Amino acid sequence: MTGKNIQDEAAIEWDLRIYVAGETPKSRDAIANLRKVCEEYLKGRYTIEVIDLLKHPQLAAEEQIFAVPTVVRKLPEPLKKLIGDMSATEKVLVGLDIKPKK
Repeated sequence: MTGKNIQDEAAIEWDLRIYVAGETPKSRDAIANLRKVCEEYLKGRYTIEVIDLLKHPQLAAEEQIFAVPTVVRKLPEPLKKLIGDMSATEKVLVGLDIKPKK
């Protein structure tokens, strides 16, 4: 990999959405776990939008969300979805295709 590619990877902005159903302990844990992974691996290069499907139920069908919590990676493309509490860091890294720092 050339230096240019490393810089290009470092410049990628991540647009993540996490869909939850209310402010339950499971929802809070999933949000906290996702933020922790992002701070460690994507610091300064990500946004997380929290969407409560109890407040916006129409989005479940529109976004094809069948379980909560679900994280949707909008950017970088392609779109990816990951279901669960995001507590298994390795599964989050693989599921969202986040490359660990070298």
